[in-house]
Amino acid sequence: MQGRFVRESISEYSELALPNDANGLGNLLGGKIMHLVDLAGAIAAMKHCRNPVVTASVDHMDFIHPVRIGQLVRLRASVNRAFNTSMEVGVKVWVEDLIRGEEQHVSSAFLTFVAVTKDGRSVSVPPVIPETDDEKRRYHRAGERRAYRLSQRRRE
Repeated sequence: MQGRFVRESISEYSELALPNDANGLGNLLGGKIMHLVDLAGAIAAMKHCRNPVVTASVDHMDFIHPVRIGQLVRLRASVNRAFNTSMEVGVKVWVEDLIRGEEQHVSSAFLTFVAVTKDGRSVSVPPVIPETDDEKRRYHRAGERRAYRLSQRRRE
């Protein structure tokens, strides 16, 4: 199977923070941010494998900075590495104050997606071809994180 470049999987997604998705303090709910992370990650995974995908896992997420109502949430995702039927996708989230023009990092996450057929059976995915030093670093680290996730699964 022919590999695909990381750049071919890049997904960018933006959404305005609205009151329906905020808590009583006027901040976007963490669950809403997690939902957006899952969407952006799934888009990147599907662009890479050209198949439907399901979310298999989400690594640890910290919320570094709040998102207020009326601010823009921006997400950028790309596939870090592909394994047999799964892919690790990195997603980074920023908030932009559209009035002040200021941006801040909100969160980052690593998700694992599995490519599936329309009837739900897993299917092989193409390998990732990293080009830049940053992509090569993320490719290598994805292998380390996968080994850790698998070791944790064996302990349960």
